[in-house]
Amino acid sequence: MFENRTYRRQHQKKGLISFDITVKETNLNIQAQTNLTDEAVKSALTCRNYIENYIKLYPEFAATLVPVHNTDTAPKIIKDMIDAGKLADVGPMAAVAGAVAEYTGLHLLNYSREVLVENGGDIFVKSDSETIFSIYAGDSPFSMTTGILVEKRDKPYGMCTSSGTLGHSKSFGRADAAVVLSDSCSLADATATALGNRVKKMSDIKASIDAGKAIQGIQGIVIIKGDHIGLWGDLKLVKLS
Repeated sequence: MFENRTYRRQHQKKGLISFDITVKETNLNIQAQTNLTDEAVKSALTCRNYIENYIKLYPEFAATLVPVHNTDTAPKIIKDMIDAGKLADVGPMAAVAGAVAEYTGLHLLNYSREVLVENGGDIFVKSDSETIFSIYAGDSPFSMTTGILVEKRDKPYGMCTSSGTLGHSKSFGRADAAVVLSDSCSLADATATALGNRVKKMSDIKASIDAGKAIQGIQGIVIIKGDHIGLWGDLKLVKLS
C-alpha cells in the first residue's frame, strides 16, 4: 500500500526511538524518547474518526478544491483544516496529512518531551535541538543532496512538502518540491499544496514564493523545479553528506 520511504532514515534524531504505525490508509513514522506505538495508534484512530464522521455528514468536505465555511459543532481538527484551507485558498483536505501528524504529535507530547511525526512528507516537530530535513525531489539534482536546517524552536512546528511530480496527492503544478515551514502543521500542508499548484515552469518559483510570503503564519518556503531552487524565511539550506 505504501511506497518505499527510504527518506525517513534521513530524519533520524539522535537519542530518539523511531517506529512506524499504520492505521487504515494512514502510515506514520514517529520519533520519541520511548516507543509510544499504542498511544500513537489511539491518537491516529481518533483523528481519522473525527474526519471520517465529518465527511459522512458533509461529503463535500472531502471533494471540494476550494475553501469551505466553518461550523460551530466541528471538532477542532476539522476547524484547523478549514482555517488552513481558507488562508491558503485551497480545499480543507489539502491539510489532512499535516493535521493528522500535528494532532498525533501533540498527543504524544504528553509522554515524550521531543516528538517528530512524519505523514507522507508532512512533519510535526517538537525538538530540543536544530533539525535538518532532507529534501526528496525526484530527479532534481537537489533531491537527497540538499537539506533544510531549522534552528531549535521553543514551540512545535510543521514542515510540509507537496510535489507535482511525485506521489499520489492531487497537484495542479509541476514543482518537484514545495516545502513550507509554519507553527501550524495544517497550514504548512495546505500552503505547500497551494504553492506547488502555482509552479508549472522554473520561472514560476519567485511568484509562488511571493504568494506564500503573503499568507499569515508562513515562516519559511523552499521551492524546487528541476535545477532551480528558491528560498525564503526562517530556514537555511545545507549540503547533505
